Amino acid sequence: MPDRSNLAFRDDLVVLFPGQGSLTGGAGLTWRASLHWPLVTRISEVARIDVESLLIHATTDEVVRTDRAQIATFALSMVAYEELLDRGLRPRYLLGHSLGEFSALVASGLLRMDDGARLIAVRGAAMARAAQQSAGSMVALMGGDEGARQALDKLDDVWVANINGPGQIVVSGTTRGLDDLLARHRELGWRRATPLAVGGAFHSPLMSPAQDELDSALADTSWGDTQATVIANVDGRVHTTAADWRELLSRQLTSPVEFLNATLALPESVTTSIEMAPGAILTGLTKRIRAFERQFAPTSLTELQEVTL
Repeated sequence: MPDRSNLAFRDDLVVLFPGQGSLTGGAGLTWRASLHWPLVTRISEVARIDVESLLIHATTDEVVRTDRAQIATFALSMVAYEELLDRGLRPRYLLGHSLGEFSALVASGLLRMDDGARLIAVRGAAMARAAQQSAGSMVALMGGDEGARQALDKLDDVWVANINGPGQIVVSGTTRGLDDLLARHRELGWRRATPLAVGGAFHSPLMSPAQDELDSALADTSWGDTQATVIANVDGRVHTTAADWRELLSRQLTSPVEFLNATLALPESVTTSIEMAPGAILTGLTKRIRAFERQFAPTSLTELQEVTL
């Protein structure tokens, strides 16, 4: 990749890196013309998965499997990010959601590309195995206040997984726990409850079997330095040391994604957001949390090349 060490940071810009839920079949088709598409081959070799085939030929049902979706989403986000840098846009602030946190760390330089691919391959496979061991899923809840949030603590086998905005959270749980929630969500104070088509109860104690595998991979990882600012999912704070990030990435498997607090941690000087491929979900979430002057979510190479700041 070209040397961009002299490329100036944009203090008004945050780049958002999506999680695996943004991926759909054929998401890579409009990105194959990128000069950085060979990154997909490189990531495939490290992860030992044919990521190009997943991005080009797989159907949505085939690609959304946890052990496939994570590495494929990461690869596409990295291609898009390199294109963004080619346009002279280097963000000071980086914010990812779940899997996207690994993408943000690679973009920052704290993680090398190959290490990011290796960790994500381990993480995706370990999470898929953990999901097979303990059947569970996730439900999105909308329209609740703090009382509704506290009411969830009274339920058995249900855990807050993502805090995505005011009155907008996602919970994980066992099948029995979520069935109880779906039957009672209105009396608990939630206007809407929507089951999600996901492969497991992510960001909950049911993912704890995956931690040992990820911890082992993290222990063998070298870390770099950065002048960018990466805000963590676990606590919505900025962290810069390898020791911090090893713990944070491990904890993230079983802890809620504090996306609301992480977004609020951005300073007022950040007036523009650009979400990396393959989705626009985070753009929708952030605009409900705080005001931006401009927000972009280019889903194709052509759309990204038309972004003007």
